[in-house]
Amino acid sequence: MTVRTPDSGFVALEQRWEAVLRGVPFLLLAVPLLPYALSQQPSTGALLITLGIMAGVGIWIGALTMLLPARLQGPWMMRLYMTGLVACSFALAVRSPWFAFFTWIGFLHAFRYQRGAWGWMFASLTSLAFAISQTGGFHKLTPSWIAIWLVLAAVDLGMVGVFGTLGQRSEEQNQARKVMIADLAEANQRLEDMIAENTGLQAQLLTQAREAGVLAERQRMAREIHDTLAQGLTGIITQLEAAERTRQENERERRLGNAKQLARESLTEARRSVQALRPQALEDARLPEALTDEVARWSATSGVGADVTTTGDPRPLHPEVEVTLLRVAQEALANVAKHASAAHAGVTLSYMGDVVTLDVRDDGAGFTVNGSGCPASTPKTTDDRKGGFGLTAMRQRVTRLAGQLEIESEPGGGTAVSASVPAIPLGGKP
Repeated sequence: MTVRTPDSGFVALEQRWEAVLRGVPFLLLAVPLLPYALSQQPSTGALLITLGIMAGVGIWIGALTMLLPARLQGPWMMRLYMTGLVACSFALAVRSPWFAFFTWIGFLHAFRYQRGAWGWMFASLTSLAFAISQTGGFHKLTPSWIAIWLVLAAVDLGMVGVFGTLGQRSEEQNQARKVMIADLAEANQRLEDMIAENTGLQAQLLTQAREAGVLAERQRMAREIHDTLAQGLTGIITQLEAAERTRQENERERRLGNAKQLARESLTEARRSVQALRPQALEDARLPEALTDEVARWSATSGVGADVTTTGDPRPLHPEVEVTLLRVAQEALANVAKHASAAHAGVTLSYMGDVVTLDVRDDGAGFTVNGSGCPASTPKTTDDRKGGFGLTAMRQRVTRLAGQLEIESEPGGGTAVSASVPAIPLGGKP
């Protein structure tokens, strides 16, 4: 996108006008020659003198206005030029009144190359030469002729002064317009630079947004796979191992049935995760009922007693809030079953104004918590393989909703996992 200004049209017009102004003096110098020769029929010597003066005037004008470098066309050099031009105008006015056409150039150049009093002085002298030409040329210096010349010069100067003043105002406006156009061109350049910069930033933001979207989707899939397939397979393995160890046929059948049920549920949840759907437990019930069913199912398969308590005023929350708390509860209970060797676990769901909190406690073995809330004695590689990613997934889910996840534990004192997230109502924006 380029914002264009009218500068190019004005510049072209000024250049053409400047070329015309440079050529007009030579044209007006040559035009009077033919009327002068035909009307006055000068002698050869007089004609040659006039031609010599004309040639000198032409050289004077061309040398000082066209050939002289711009850096030398200062005020004093132009005053010298105007002095010579006025002198030549008087000389030509004496030769023939027809050169009044050329004398007019003195007015134009007086206000073009001079300012203030100097311009008016040269214009006054030019008007006197013009008055001599208007009265038919130079006459004897009598008081009456001098008076006539002065009166005509005053009239001419007044008329020229009016047009000269208008011309100066027009020139000032022209200069102001040039400044405005220059400012506009500069603003245009800045705008183009900003557009180019914004284009680059937009491309960079699109790239970053694409990369962020890919990373977010990878993290989502990692969390969902861990919360569905990984935990489901862990539960199946646990049930199958228990079935191998038992000698009671009824117990073996129960364990095998649990394994089959876990496999079906894990497969269903995996499909729903791929399709970015809510967990099946939240499709048919709200969060308190889903937690109750999930804890009962977990207690039945793990053999650990558990209870669910709900405090506050239960209300529908945004699906993402409910999914986050349900997944945190599932991961926390899975860790209890795998690592805690607990006899009992408790889950408390608390609705507190603009915050909803989930607490999962157990009376198991506990562990020493490091600064990041992970078991301090578990190596990183083992932690990643046996539950560290679960803690990471829980933190990612909670942090994504601007919530907080806290883990408290000590050896022999059990473990407490607490997740607090904003209680965004159903229909709100997380």
